[in-house]
Amino acid sequence: MIITQTPLRISFAGGGTDFKDYYEREGGAVISSAIDKYIYVVIKERFDEKIRVGYTKTEMVDSVDELEHELVRECLRLTGIERAVEIDTMADIPSEGSGLGSSSTVTVGLLHAMYAFKGELVTPARLAEEACHIEIDVLGKPIGKQDQYIAAYGSLRCFEFHRDGSVGVRAVPLPEEKRRRFGESLMLFYTGITRKADGILSEQRANIMDRSAVLAQIKSQVCEIEACLSNHNMNKIGRLMHAGWELKKQMAERITSGRIDALYEMALDAGATGGKIAGAGGGGFLLLYCPPDRQHAVRSVLSELKELPFSLERDGTKVIFNARR
Repeated sequence: MIITQTPLRISFAGGGTDFKDYYEREGGAVISSAIDKYIYVVIKERFDEKIRVGYTKTEMVDSVDELEHELVRECLRLTGIERAVEIDTMADIPSEGSGLGSSSTVTVGLLHAMYAFKGELVTPARLAEEACHIEIDVLGKPIGKQDQYIAAYGSLRCFEFHRDGSVGVRAVPLPEEKRRRFGESLMLFYTGITRKADGILSEQRANIMDRSAVLAQIKSQVCEIEACLSNHNMNKIGRLMHAGWELKKQMAERITSGRIDALYEMALDAGATGGKIAGAGGGGFLLLYCPPDRQHAVRSVLSELKELPFSLERDGTKVIFNARR
Protein backbone atom coordinates (compact mmCIF):
# COMPACT_ATOMS: atom_id res chain seq x y z
CA MET A 1 0.00 0.00 0.00
CA ILE A 2 1.18 3.50 -0.92
CA ILE A 3 -0.28 6.77 0.39
CA THR A 4 0.69 10.15 -1.05
CA GLN A 5 -0.08 13.56 0.44
CA THR A 6 -0.18 16.41 -2.07
CA PRO A 7 -0.81 20.04 -1.07
CA LEU A 8 -3.40 22.44 -2.38
CA ARG A 9 -2.29 25.99 -3.20
CA ILE A 10 -3.04 29.68 -3.12
CA SER A 11 -1.77 32.01 -5.83
CA PHE A 12 -0.84 35.64 -5.26
CA ALA A 13 -0.14 36.98 -8.75
CA GLY A 14 0.40 36.00 -12.36
CA GLY A 15 -2.59 33.74 -12.93
CA GLY A 16 -3.51 33.55 -16.61
CA THR A 17 0.05 34.08 -17.85
CA ASP A 18 0.64 30.33 -17.38
CA PHE A 19 -1.68 29.58 -20.32
CA LYS A 20 0.15 28.23 -23.35
CA ASP A 21 -1.60 30.78 -25.57
CA TYR A 22 0.09 33.55 -23.59
CA TYR A 23 3.48 32.26 -22.45
CA GLU A 24 4.44 31.03 -25.93
CA ARG A 25 4.23 34.65 -27.10
CA GLU A 26 5.17 36.69 -24.05
CA GLY A 27 6.49 34.35 -21.37
CA GLY A 28 4.56 33.96 -18.14
CA ALA A 29 5.20 34.09 -14.41
CA VAL A 30 3.29 33.15 -11.26
CA ILE A 31 3.99 33.42 -7.53
CA SER A 32 2.13 30.96 -5.32
CA SER A 33 2.39 28.83 -2.21
CA ALA A 34 1.36 25.37 -1.15
CA ILE A 35 -0.85 25.24 1.94
CA ASP A 36 -1.30 22.62 4.64
CA LYS A 37 -4.53 21.27 3.16
CA TYR A 38 -4.11 18.15 1.09
CA ILE A 39 -5.43 15.52 -1.25
CA TYR A 40 -4.51 11.96 -0.32
CA VAL A 41 -4.19 9.10 -2.77
CA VAL A 42 -4.13 5.47 -1.62
CA ILE A 43 -3.11 2.70 -4.00
CA LYS A 44 -2.80 -0.99 -3.18
CA GLU A 45 -2.57 -4.28 -4.97
CA ARG A 46 -5.71 -6.39 -5.42
CA PHE A 47 -5.94 -10.17 -5.23
CA ASP A 48 -8.00 -10.31 -8.41
CA GLU A 49 -7.33 -8.59 -11.74
CA LYS A 50 -9.94 -5.86 -11.45
CA ILE A 51 -9.44 -2.11 -11.00
CA ARG A 52 -11.37 -0.44 -8.19
CA VAL A 53 -11.45 3.36 -7.87
CA GLY A 54 -13.12 5.12 -4.95
CA TYR A 55 -13.91 8.86 -4.88
CA THR A 56 -17.36 10.46 -4.64
CA LYS A 57 -18.51 7.26 -6.34
CA THR A 58 -17.04 3.78 -6.66
CA GLU A 59 -16.00 2.14 -9.91
CA MET A 60 -15.12 -1.53 -10.37
CA VAL A 61 -13.93 -2.35 -13.88
CA ASP A 62 -11.96 -4.95 -15.79
CA SER A 63 -9.78 -2.58 -17.82
CA VAL A 64 -8.33 0.92 -17.68
CA ASP A 65 -10.36 1.99 -20.73
CA GLU A 66 -13.61 1.41 -18.86
CA LEU A 67 -12.85 3.96 -16.12
CA GLU A 68 -15.02 7.09 -15.99
CA HIS A 69 -12.60 8.98 -13.71
CA GLU A 70 -10.54 10.56 -16.44
CA LEU A 71 -7.58 11.59 -14.27
CA VAL A 72 -7.18 8.10 -12.80
CA ARG A 73 -7.62 6.55 -16.24
CA GLU A 74 -4.97 8.68 -17.92
CA CYS A 75 -2.51 8.38 -15.02
CA LEU A 76 -2.82 4.59 -15.18
CA ARG A 77 -2.23 4.69 -18.93
CA LEU A 78 0.82 6.91 -18.61
CA THR A 79 2.42 4.88 -15.82
CA GLY A 80 1.63 1.56 -17.47
CA ILE A 81 -0.46 0.04 -14.67
CA GLU A 82 -3.13 -2.09 -16.30
CA ARG A 83 -4.88 -4.23 -13.68
CA ALA A 84 -5.12 -5.55 -10.11
CA VAL A 85 -5.08 -2.23 -8.26
CA GLU A 86 -7.33 -0.39 -5.86
CA ILE A 87 -7.18 3.43 -5.73
CA ASP A 88 -8.91 5.86 -3.36
CA THR A 89 -8.74 9.66 -3.17
CA MET A 90 -9.64 11.84 -0.18
CA ALA A 91 -9.54 15.62 0.17
CA ASP A 92 -9.46 18.22 2.93
CA ILE A 93 -11.76 20.54 0.99
CA PRO A 94 -14.91 20.32 -1.19
CA SER A 95 -14.22 18.08 -4.17
CA GLU A 96 -15.14 20.58 -6.89
CA GLY A 97 -14.85 24.28 -7.55
CA SER A 98 -12.64 25.26 -4.61
CA GLY A 99 -10.19 27.38 -6.61
CA LEU A 100 -7.32 25.82 -4.67
CA GLY A 101 -5.99 23.76 -7.58
CA SER A 102 -7.60 20.47 -6.55
CA SER A 103 -7.76 18.89 -10.01
CA SER A 104 -4.04 19.28 -10.63
CA THR A 105 -3.28 18.27 -7.05
CA VAL A 106 -5.16 15.02 -7.65
CA THR A 107 -3.25 14.40 -10.88
CA VAL A 108 0.16 14.99 -9.30
CA GLY A 109 -0.77 12.85 -6.29
CA LEU A 110 -2.02 10.02 -8.50
CA LEU A 111 1.14 9.97 -10.60
CA HIS A 112 3.35 10.06 -7.52
CA ALA A 113 1.44 7.19 -5.90
CA MET A 114 1.51 5.08 -9.04
CA TYR A 115 5.23 5.52 -9.60
CA ALA A 116 5.88 4.67 -5.95
CA PHE A 117 3.65 1.59 -6.36
CA LYS A 118 5.93 0.52 -9.21
CA GLY A 119 9.03 1.24 -7.11
CA GLU A 120 10.13 4.21 -9.24
CA LEU A 121 11.52 7.49 -7.89
CA VAL A 122 10.53 10.52 -9.95
CA THR A 123 11.41 14.21 -9.66
CA PRO A 124 8.93 17.02 -8.96
CA ALA A 125 9.70 18.39 -12.43
CA ARG A 126 8.66 15.15 -14.09
CA LEU A 127 5.51 14.82 -11.99
CA ALA A 128 4.50 18.41 -12.82
CA GLU A 129 5.19 18.11 -16.53
CA GLU A 130 3.40 14.77 -16.87
CA ALA A 131 0.41 16.15 -14.95
CA CYS A 132 0.34 19.11 -17.37
CA HIS A 133 0.50 16.69 -20.30
CA ILE A 134 -2.45 14.69 -19.00
CA GLU A 135 -4.68 17.63 -18.14
CA ILE A 136 -3.83 19.99 -20.99
CA ASP A 137 -2.67 17.84 -23.92
CA VAL A 138 -4.59 14.60 -23.40
CA LEU A 139 -7.81 15.80 -21.76
CA GLY A 140 -7.84 19.25 -23.36
CA LYS A 141 -8.67 21.16 -20.20
CA PRO A 142 -8.56 24.98 -20.57
CA ILE A 143 -6.02 25.48 -17.79
CA GLY A 144 -2.48 26.72 -17.25
CA LYS A 145 0.58 25.06 -15.75
CA GLN A 146 0.96 26.70 -12.35
CA ASP A 147 -1.17 24.31 -10.26
CA GLN A 148 0.71 21.18 -11.28
CA TYR A 149 4.07 22.75 -10.47
CA ILE A 150 3.22 24.12 -7.03
CA ALA A 151 1.59 20.80 -6.08
CA ALA A 152 4.75 18.95 -7.08
CA TYR A 153 7.31 21.37 -5.59
CA GLY A 154 5.50 22.89 -2.61
CA SER A 155 6.72 25.87 -0.54
CA LEU A 156 6.47 29.52 -1.60
CA ARG A 157 7.76 29.79 -5.15
CA CYS A 158 7.99 31.78 -8.34
CA PHE A 159 7.50 29.94 -11.62
CA GLU A 160 8.56 31.31 -14.99
CA PHE A 161 6.88 29.83 -18.05
CA HIS A 162 9.21 30.25 -21.00
CA ARG A 163 8.23 30.55 -24.64
CA ASP A 164 9.78 27.18 -25.46
CA GLY A 165 7.57 25.44 -22.89
CA SER A 166 10.28 25.01 -20.23
CA VAL A 167 9.57 26.14 -16.68
CA GLY A 168 11.91 27.95 -14.31
CA VAL A 169 11.39 27.26 -10.62
CA ARG A 170 12.79 29.26 -7.72
CA ALA A 171 11.96 29.34 -4.05
CA VAL A 172 11.24 32.67 -2.37
CA PRO A 173 13.60 32.65 0.62
CA LEU A 174 11.97 33.81 3.83
CA PRO A 175 13.21 33.39 7.41
CA GLU A 176 10.87 31.18 9.37
CA GLU A 177 9.50 34.04 11.48
CA LYS A 178 8.72 36.14 8.38
CA ARG A 179 7.09 33.15 6.68
CA ARG A 180 4.93 32.57 9.74
CA ARG A 181 3.91 36.23 9.95
CA PHE A 182 3.07 36.30 6.24
CA GLY A 183 0.92 33.20 6.57
CA GLU A 184 -0.86 34.62 9.62
CA SER A 185 -1.97 37.62 7.53
CA LEU A 186 -3.83 35.40 5.05
CA MET A 187 -7.40 34.19 5.47
CA LEU A 188 -9.59 31.83 3.45
CA PHE A 189 -13.39 31.81 3.52
CA TYR A 190 -15.59 29.37 1.63
CA THR A 191 -18.22 31.35 -0.28
CA GLY A 192 -20.51 28.34 -0.62
CA ILE A 193 -20.74 29.12 -4.33
CA THR A 194 -19.75 26.13 -6.45
CA ARG A 195 -18.91 26.42 -10.12
CA LYS A 196 -17.26 24.54 -12.93
CA ALA A 197 -14.02 26.34 -13.68
CA ASP A 198 -13.79 25.12 -17.28
CA GLY A 199 -16.33 27.62 -18.63
CA ILE A 200 -14.69 30.60 -16.96
CA LEU A 201 -11.21 29.47 -17.98
CA SER A 202 -12.31 28.88 -21.58
CA GLU A 203 -13.62 32.45 -21.76
CA GLN A 204 -10.44 33.74 -20.16
CA ARG A 205 -8.29 31.84 -22.64
CA ALA A 206 -10.38 33.11 -25.56
CA ASN A 207 -9.74 36.68 -24.36
CA ILE A 208 -5.96 36.37 -24.08
CA MET A 209 -5.15 38.15 -27.33
CA ASP A 210 -7.50 41.04 -26.58
CA ARG A 211 -6.39 41.32 -22.94
CA SER A 212 -2.64 40.97 -23.44
CA ALA A 213 -2.02 44.42 -21.89
CA VAL A 214 -3.96 43.36 -18.78
CA LEU A 215 -2.00 40.13 -18.56
CA ALA A 216 1.26 42.06 -18.83
CA GLN A 217 0.24 44.05 -15.74
CA ILE A 218 -0.78 40.86 -13.94
CA LYS A 219 2.62 39.34 -14.73
CA SER A 220 4.49 42.43 -13.51
CA GLN A 221 2.94 41.94 -10.07
CA VAL A 222 4.89 38.72 -9.58
CA CYS A 223 8.18 40.60 -9.28
CA GLU A 224 6.55 43.25 -7.09
CA ILE A 225 5.19 40.73 -4.60
CA GLU A 226 8.44 38.76 -4.62
CA ALA A 227 10.31 42.00 -3.84
CA CYS A 228 7.90 42.79 -0.99
CA LEU A 229 8.53 39.36 0.50
CA SER A 230 12.30 39.59 0.05
CA ASN A 231 12.40 43.08 1.57
CA HIS A 232 9.92 42.13 4.31
CA ASN A 233 7.54 44.88 3.14
CA MET A 234 4.47 42.75 3.87
CA ASN A 235 1.97 45.57 4.26
CA LYS A 236 2.08 46.36 0.55
CA ILE A 237 1.10 42.84 -0.50
CA GLY A 238 -2.58 43.29 0.31
CA ARG A 239 -2.77 46.38 -1.89
CA LEU A 240 -1.04 44.52 -4.72
CA MET A 241 -3.47 41.62 -4.40
CA HIS A 242 -6.37 44.08 -4.55
CA ALA A 243 -4.95 45.64 -7.73
CA GLY A 244 -4.47 42.16 -9.17
CA TRP A 245 -8.09 41.26 -8.43
CA GLU A 246 -9.28 44.38 -10.24
CA LEU A 247 -7.18 43.34 -13.25
CA LYS A 248 -8.31 39.72 -13.12
CA LYS A 249 -11.97 40.74 -13.26
CA GLN A 250 -11.31 42.18 -16.72
CA MET A 251 -10.37 38.76 -18.11
CA ALA A 252 -13.85 37.16 -18.14
CA GLU A 253 -17.40 38.16 -17.22
CA ARG A 254 -18.11 35.34 -14.77
CA ILE A 255 -14.97 35.76 -12.66
CA THR A 256 -17.02 37.71 -10.13
CA SER A 257 -20.67 38.33 -9.25
CA GLY A 258 -22.73 40.74 -7.21
CA ARG A 259 -22.63 38.35 -4.26
CA ILE A 260 -18.83 37.94 -4.42
CA ASP A 261 -18.30 41.69 -4.80
CA ALA A 262 -20.48 42.35 -1.75
CA LEU A 263 -18.55 39.85 0.39
CA TYR A 264 -15.23 41.30 -0.71
CA GLU A 265 -16.30 44.88 0.02
CA MET A 266 -17.50 43.85 3.47
CA ALA A 267 -14.08 42.34 4.16
CA LEU A 268 -12.29 45.48 2.98
CA ASP A 269 -14.51 47.71 5.09
CA ALA A 270 -13.72 45.55 8.13
CA GLY A 271 -9.96 45.83 7.69
CA ALA A 272 -8.68 43.50 4.98
CA THR A 273 -6.28 45.34 2.64
CA GLY A 274 -6.79 43.14 -0.39
CA GLY A 275 -7.72 39.74 -1.71
CA LYS A 276 -9.24 37.77 -4.55
CA ILE A 277 -11.34 34.76 -5.37
CA ALA A 278 -8.93 31.83 -5.48
CA GLY A 279 -8.41 30.10 -8.80
CA ALA A 280 -10.57 30.75 -11.85
CA GLY A 281 -13.11 32.86 -9.97
CA GLY A 282 -16.87 32.64 -9.88
CA GLY A 283 -17.00 30.95 -6.48
CA GLY A 284 -15.03 28.66 -4.21
CA PHE A 285 -12.73 30.28 -1.65
CA LEU A 286 -12.21 33.98 -0.98
CA LEU A 287 -8.54 34.68 -0.15
CA LEU A 288 -7.88 37.80 1.93
CA TYR A 289 -4.80 39.62 3.12
CA CYS A 290 -5.59 41.07 6.53
CA PRO A 291 -3.38 42.27 9.41
CA PRO A 292 -3.92 39.97 12.42
CA ASP A 293 -5.28 42.80 14.59
CA ARG A 294 -8.17 43.31 12.13
CA GLN A 295 -9.06 39.69 11.55
CA HIS A 296 -11.64 39.49 14.32
CA ALA A 297 -13.66 42.24 12.62
CA VAL A 298 -13.40 40.48 9.26
CA ARG A 299 -14.56 37.21 10.79
CA SER A 300 -17.52 39.04 12.31
CA VAL A 301 -18.76 40.53 9.05
CA LEU A 302 -18.20 37.25 7.18
CA SER A 303 -19.66 35.10 9.96
CA GLU A 304 -22.07 33.42 7.54
CA LEU A 305 -19.09 31.93 5.66
CA LYS A 306 -17.02 28.99 6.87
CA GLU A 307 -13.38 29.92 7.40
CA LEU A 308 -10.62 27.49 6.44
CA PRO A 309 -7.71 27.97 8.86
CA PHE A 310 -4.42 27.12 7.17
CA SER A 311 -0.67 27.61 7.18
CA LEU A 312 1.85 27.82 4.37
CA GLU A 313 3.28 24.41 3.49
CA ARG A 314 6.98 23.77 2.88
CA ASP A 315 6.68 20.40 1.14
CA GLY A 316 5.28 19.40 -2.19
CA THR A 317 3.81 15.99 -2.94
CA LYS A 318 5.29 13.21 -0.82
CA VAL A 319 4.82 9.57 0.05
CA ILE A 320 3.68 9.38 3.67
CA PHE A 321 3.18 5.60 3.79
CA ASN A 322 4.95 2.90 1.82
CA ALA A 323 4.40 -0.77 2.59
CA ARG A 324 5.43 -2.62 -0.54
CA ARG A 325 5.54 -6.42 -0.53
